[in-house]
Amino acid sequence: MLRITDIGLPIAHALDAIRTRVLSQLGIPNEHLLRIDVYRRAVDARKRDSIKFIYTVDVEVRDQDKVLNRVKTDKHVSRSPDTRYKFVAKWSDKPRGDRPRPLVIGFGPSGLFAALVLAQAGFRPIVLERGKAVRERTKDTFKMWREGVLDPESNTQFGEGGAGTFSDGKLYSQIKDPKHYSRKVLREFVEAGAPAEILFVSKPHIGTFKLVAMVERMREKIIELGGEIRFGSRVDSLEIEDGRVRGVVLNGGEHIAADHVVLAVGHSSRDTFEMLHARGVFMEAKPFSIGFRIEHPQSLINTCRYGERVDNAILGAADYNLVHHAKNGRSVYSFCMCPGGTVVAAASEPGRLVTNGMSQYSRNERNANAGIVVGVSPAVDYPGGPLAGIEFQRFWESRAFELGGGNYAAPGQRLGDFLAKRPTVAFGKVIPSYTPSVHPCDLSTALPEYAITAIREALPVFAKEIRNFDIGDAVLTAVETRTSSPLRITRDDDTFESLNTRGLYPSGEGAGYAGGILSAAIDGIKIAEAVSASINA
Repeated sequence: MLRITDIGLPIAHALDAIRTRVLSQLGIPNEHLLRIDVYRRAVDARKRDSIKFIYTVDVEVRDQDKVLNRVKTDKHVSRSPDTRYKFVAKWSDKPRGDRPRPLVIGFGPSGLFAALVLAQAGFRPIVLERGKAVRERTKDTFKMWREGVLDPESNTQFGEGGAGTFSDGKLYSQIKDPKHYSRKVLREFVEAGAPAEILFVSKPHIGTFKLVAMVERMREKIIELGGEIRFGSRVDSLEIEDGRVRGVVLNGGEHIAADHVVLAVGHSSRDTFEMLHARGVFMEAKPFSIGFRIEHPQSLINTCRYGERVDNAILGAADYNLVHHAKNGRSVYSFCMCPGGTVVAAASEPGRLVTNGMSQYSRNERNANAGIVVGVSPAVDYPGGPLAGIEFQRFWESRAFELGGGNYAAPGQRLGDFLAKRPTVAFGKVIPSYTPSVHPCDLSTALPEYAITAIREALPVFAKEIRNFDIGDAVLTAVETRTSSPLRITRDDDTFESLNTRGLYPSGEGAGYAGGILSAAIDGIKIAEAVSASINA
């Protein structure tokens, strides 16, 4: 097939407008155009009075080579790449003997796709997940949100589906993907029940409720292929001999032998990081970001982005992406923007408070929310070794817990009060969405002084791009600390194994190699391929 890029059309274009443009661009009669597949559709809203869709399409035509040769000077026409997934190795026909099955620790996006690809290749993986199955986990998470009751083993961070289950369900990333792993991820999601549109919209998302059912279907697929999923199975120790992994010990004392262990524990498995550090697995501190969640009326964001087109349903809830480099050298930026969503409790340790953002597929809640965060680094902000970033996070999460009243209420402040350096006593027109509750207060001590200074400088600057972004009734809620893992479990570039522990494959967000559902899932596929190749070597 041929790929044609950069087809710009009005958002209210006729049904046959794409076909008409393709025929004109290729210079062929209608009967020679056999098929059109929309590969991508993006929204260009740079000019509010001229919002457009930008299409990339794959087309099948008669005499393809002749057509391609005729339009060879058109930079927007080329051969379509082959995006079908190809297994690098499958279980060989050699006798299996008593060789242990590969283990996958963690069942978030990275662990899910590592297990799926290993199962599809015939390796019958065993998945060890410390939390509960997604339906039970959802009940525990809702209990936290409604009643302020935290289960340290089953919450927004831990359990089937990982932290991404309670998020906006964003499925886009800026990572390089020359092997088209993202198509494998999206196709598996569609097969599991995701809307087919995620295959072509430029910023696909799913939302929590759809993700729950999809994760269950993918779990069943792994089981049907010979895999095994074990919930409530926290790995308390890694067995290492002569620099090679030999197995794991679970929280109940059970030993499981293994020569290949995929470590996909997510960015909040602090006790696991501590155990791995104690066992001598190489790791190093890495930068991440901390800050607040900010809430505005979604209607404000829509009006700013879409102007007169604000009521066009096909555009959906508008988003934004903001960056400011402050005078004190800190970078302030929006993170994990959730249109039409809610701010949620994301704590995983008692006595500490964490916020995150979430949206359903419909994105029809009254508020828009995003993290407004400041970059921090081990060289400047938390020197002291690989685990220092964890202690840095814990300090500010404990401070947020204290400011909120010590009962998992989140501390919050009106933006106008924050800029004026005065405490908030009551919220205005923007009602905070975080539950169980938000305690109005002064957030000036909720973050390091340099972060407060940088955010105060950035908010009025952001209002130059999004009008009224600095409205006084917007709400800031503390604290956002889990933007990414505070450490990296460094791995070999070629084998994907830990630098000093053969057979251990650090993967996904927790290992410091991904940032979001799609990139974590892609990393899980890469790890599964490395494990498959090693087993068959």
